[in-house]
Amino acid sequence: MSDTISYTPEEVAKILKISRFTVYEMIKRGDLAAYHIGRKVRVEAPDLEVYIQKSKKNSQSQPLSSSPQATAADQDSLIVCGQDIILDILTRHLERAMPHIRCFRNHSGSIDGLLALYRGTANVVTAHLWDSDSDTYNTPYIRRFLPGHRTLVYNLVYRIAGFYVAKDNPKNIHDWNDLTRPDVTLINRERGAGARVLLDEMLHVLDIDYRVIKGYTCEETSHLAVASCVARGDADVGVGIEKTASQVSGIDFIPLKKERYDIVFRKEDADKPHFQTMLAIIRSEAFRNEVAGIGGYDLSQIGQLMN
Repeated sequence: MSDTISYTPEEVAKILKISRFTVYEMIKRGDLAAYHIGRKVRVEAPDLEVYIQKSKKNSQSQPLSSSPQATAADQDSLIVCGQDIILDILTRHLERAMPHIRCFRNHSGSIDGLLALYRGTANVVTAHLWDSDSDTYNTPYIRRFLPGHRTLVYNLVYRIAGFYVAKDNPKNIHDWNDLTRPDVTLINRERGAGARVLLDEMLHVLDIDYRVIKGYTCEETSHLAVASCVARGDADVGVGIEKTASQVSGIDFIPLKKERYDIVFRKEDADKPHFQTMLAIIRSEAFRNEVAGIGGYDLSQIGQLMN
């Protein structure tokens, strides 16, 4: 029998100073080698060391220009904030159309993206932020987080937001009030994420104190991580988009709201070749067909100016 030390995901999380949910996601993606003993997951010490050294090497090998602060003003680069997979498609089309352009993805949430645009550390950001006072998306937040700055807002897609629940919904979770039940545990998104804003705005509308929601302070940083957490049984419910639910086995999706997912950039950049090409791609049949092909999106207003 091997004397190699092994760790539980919880112990790995403590070593790396991250959440155990993130560790499970790393294992699921194949970034961190692991094995099962029955239903228990273990990570051997040498495999953890390989992951740490690989992460250090990748960090050290990245050129300084890959930093958003170093490249936001670079005429040969474009920093795009947002998490949806359609941004991967967009940047691929853009790099194909303009081979000299380097596209950098920043997987930040909607509010952090708007703040990056305000600070000049991003060129293009996406947002899906619902404002309960006006029952509109994005515009109130853009005005709030980019005061005095003129922006252009174009629609990319509409998406369905709702709850991830376990297969067959054993806890019978159907609406926002169900989150207050003592037998229901939530896995939340990080502050600034559109899903987190939707939850908080709904709690405000319904006059629900977040402190009565079990798990409200437990956070993950992507729709996929939230859905995976529910699938594993570490939480009963999370807020996310329908598209991600189709990528994770063992969960069902409860639709609650149609949300607008927009792309935002400074008006002063509108005439630059990068941005003209980007808009042409968004409105192209090739881009529309590729996004339509993966399913889960409403493309009825793609490329339309929203402000």
